[in-house]
Amino acid sequence: MQPDSASHRLAVLGAGVMGSSITAMALGHGVPVVLVDIDDGALDRARASIAQQVRHAQLMGAAPADRPTGELVTSQRIEDIADATAVVEAITEKPDLKSDVHAKIGAAVRRGTPVISNTSGIPIDEMASALPCPEDLIGTHFMNPAYLIRTVEVIVGPRTAERTVAALMSLLSALDRQPIVVNDSPGFVTSRLLHPMINDAARLVDEGVATAADVDALMLGCLGHATGPLRTADMIGLDNLVDALDVLHERTGNPTHEPCALLRRKVAQGDHGIKTGRGFHEYERQPE
Repeated sequence: MQPDSASHRLAVLGAGVMGSSITAMALGHGVPVVLVDIDDGALDRARASIAQQVRHAQLMGAAPADRPTGELVTSQRIEDIADATAVVEAITEKPDLKSDVHAKIGAAVRRGTPVISNTSGIPIDEMASALPCPEDLIGTHFMNPAYLIRTVEVIVGPRTAERTVAALMSLLSALDRQPIVVNDSPGFVTSRLLHPMINDAARLVDEGVATAADVDALMLGCLGHATGPLRTADMIGLDNLVDALDVLHERTGNPTHEPCALLRRKVAQGDHGIKTGRGFHEYERQPE
């Protein structure tokens, strides 16, 4: 039986691909969400995509079809998150931007409210000092699409309080997610392994060794990868991937983490993956 979701009120900051997907996951499990973004156009696009994602989750059995969906409120005012029992930050993977948003979250919510950064690689402790209570910050790396993928990577920083971990586990239980807890580190586990592999796959394409389709087909057919590294990159968003690789490169000093030339060219050309209709593969353009 699903845990009761009535005690949870989630706020999500950032109405992009991941913020929308996380919102859809929560709504599909009956948890109300306040979705905040400074861009009213992004909120308009998010409302449409979230409704589609909730229906998709229900059709796929990833959300209970017999449960009323949570209420969605959208806002451009961060003050509207004041009553949230937990806050998910899902903005661009830029350390300065995230720290600025964390400071604003800390001023808007009660102390002791879990602040969950959906970062793919920035160490949690690096961002914690932006909050009035650094112990309130924890990382939860949801995979895309969050409304379908149950397993989540939870990152506990050295200053994260046990009460913060317990509150997050209660929320993830209500959302029927399977948490795997890891320690703080640049890139954690998933990004530290996946992103360099994607980088190498892109290098092979740039060197003319194989096409993107053939790289993905070999990884699927020979090594059992679920989607192929370059189609996965398109799902992540090549712009987000480059930002995450830059974080890894800066913090580990490993030269193999430097985004390859082809990735940077695609981002500069606006070919960001599924959300723009073109990355390593072509797609019907999706709302951002």
